[in-house]
Order: sequence, then C-alpha cells, then structure tokens
Amino acid sequence: MTRVEATAGTRGEKFLFNLRELGGALGDLGTLLPLMLGAIALVGLAPAPVMIGFAVFYISTALYYRLPIPVQPMKAVAAVLLTSGIMPAGLAVSGVMIGAVLLVLGTTGWITRIARVVPQSVLAGLQAGLGLTLALVSLDMMATSPPIALATLGLLVGFLFAPRFPSALIGLAAAIALAQLLDVPGMPFGTVEAVAFPIPPLPTFAELERAISLYVLPQLALTFTNAILLTALVAGDYFGERASHVTPARLSVTSGLANLALTPFGALPMCHGAGGLAAHYRFGARSGTAPLVLGAALLLFALLPDGLGVAALAAIPAAGLGALLLMASGELAFSKRLFDSKPSCWPVIAVTAGVTVWADPFWALLAGSVAELIRMAIVRLLMHRKAKI
Repeated sequence: MTRVEATAGTRGEKFLFNLRELGGALGDLGTLLPLMLGAIALVGLAPAPVMIGFAVFYISTALYYRLPIPVQPMKAVAAVLLTSGIMPAGLAVSGVMIGAVLLVLGTTGWITRIARVVPQSVLAGLQAGLGLTLALVSLDMMATSPPIALATLGLLVGFLFAPRFPSALIGLAAAIALAQLLDVPGMPFGTVEAVAFPIPPLPTFAELERAISLYVLPQLALTFTNAILLTALVAGDYFGERASHVTPARLSVTSGLANLALTPFGALPMCHGAGGLAAHYRFGARSGTAPLVLGAALLLFALLPDGLGVAALAAIPAAGLGALLLMASGELAFSKRLFDSKPSCWPVIAVTAGVTVWADPFWALLAGSVAELIRMAIVRLLMHRKAKI
C-alpha cells in the first residue's frame, strides 16, 4: 500500500491518502445516512440542497481543521422533523437562529467560559451516555436484518486485529452484497423530483414560535454538550497537540457559519459531533482526508441526474450501517477518561450517563453537575473527619 502525503495549511497538518483514510471516511455513515435520507424520503425535502449542504460543510471542515472532524445532522431537529414534520420556512429559520446563537457564543468566547466550569466527571458521564445512546440506536438498525448485521459486525470485529485494512469499506461492501443476495431492501423511496434550490418563504409568527420551542432550544442544549464540548475533548484525546486548534469556540463558530449560510437554501441544520469523530477515528481516519473524501462523494451523488445518487445511498442496508454505528458507540463510550476516573467519581458518571440515555444531554449536564457538587461536599466532609482523628 502506498501513501501520498500533501502538506496543507499553516499548521503543518497533512492530508493522508490511503485505504485506511478512505475507510475512515465511511465510518460515520451509520449516523449521517439514516437521518439525511429520512428527511428526504419521509419529509419530502429536496435532495440536492440537503446533500450539497453536507458536502460543502464537510469539505470546509476538512480544509479548516485538517483532522477527521465530522459533520452531522442536528439530531434534536432531525428527530422532531421525522416525527412531527415542519414547513420549509420553519426549518430554515430554525437553522438560522441556531447558527446565529452559536456564532455569538463562539466569537465572544462565552462558550469557552462555559466549557471550563463543566467537571471532568460529568464530561466522562456524558461521553459514556452518548455512546450507550448510539448503541441502542444501532441495535434497532441491526434488528432490520440480523444476518446482515451479524456478518458485518463479525467482519468489523475481525479487522480489529488487522488495523491496516479499511474495515468500514469492506464491511459496507459485504453488507450491500448480502442485501442483494438475501433480497433485503434499503430505505424505501418514491419518485425523487429534481428540485433545485427552493428559497422558502418568510415564516409566519406561529411557525417562528414553534421553531423556537420544538427545534432551537432543545437542539442548542445537545449541540453545546455533544457537538462542541465533547468533540473538542475527544479530539484532544485522539490527537493531542495536533488538535490544539479544535476548541469549543472554533467548533461553535464553524457550526454557526454553516447553518447561517446553508439552511436558508434548503440544507438541514448541521453541527459537529463526538460520536462522528469516534466513528471516523475507529475506522482509520487520522487526517482531514476522511471528511474531504466524504464531502466530495456527497457532492458527486447530489449532482447525479434523476435521483440516482440518493437511490444509490439508500441501497445500503440499515443493518450494515447499524453494525458500523455499534462499533463507533463503543469507541466513544469506553474512553480513557472513564477508566482513569477516581472511584468517588463513578456515581457521578453513572448518574450523568443514565440521564443522558433516559432523557437528553442537557438534563444529564444539570443532573451530573448536581451530583458532582454532592460528591465534592462528601469528600470534603470525609477529609475533615479524617483530619480530626
């Protein structure tokens, strides 16, 4: 295997071109494709602006960070979108409002001040809880076709002992081949109309009010914890000084700019994400090549005529994507931070992780912070008693 390295940017980071980077580019498809294709197939969003929005943000992220920083649909927005629906005007204004808030938090440095006060035990719990949440989602996807899921998972686990091979690429190829052999359908699609870039009308007051309550406020809490705090934290764990520029402030600014620029033209609200970073890293990504390749591929699929690109992506079986997601969830949940924590921190981690799975990261952040205050008070009390003896 040959590797070509191209120096990029003032930080001296390098784009690595090899099969492992290609495999790493596919690592986060278990999160990206179901939400993106669901918004197109079930909600009826125009495929071109949705896919091009992800492509532009992915390519920009690759060129700016030069590390496998992911791009993901905003999960709270996507979840409500798929269950209750929203008019294009409401979706666009949600993305613009979220983008504006993130841009302000990043440029003023407020996001950095907030990040500094979050205890490490709470961050470990959030990371473990998000990993468990992704694992539960992956099991639902794998249940759509257990034979494909188990075969794909077996390949991925086997390639843990041969890390030089692009396990995600091989696993997805095997999943697609098995789906054809077993006649397992992908995500159902009707006729995809060739809609270009429809500019949504201005939202009504009712749509604006609904967007704030259902989309903006829940998503900001999730974005703050997963897409900003934990993404910066996990990047530092994986890449050390190479990720010194991946800060909460910069992640907030890049997410804000992307949503302000792209959602008015039909893109889904987007952000970064710790789970996506874990997925890219687990399957071999070590540079900005992975997001660059994925962004270019999405752009190519978006420009194919007659909806061929969307149909090709939809042919990937959900069970195979679920196997990828399960591997990535383990990478995220079982972090070095979790195993290095003090025994007194374990209850805080457990509370935070449990509330993350049961509710969401925002309530987990609050519950974990309260648990950490109680832990510190108990530790001080025990130390005080010990000093008296």
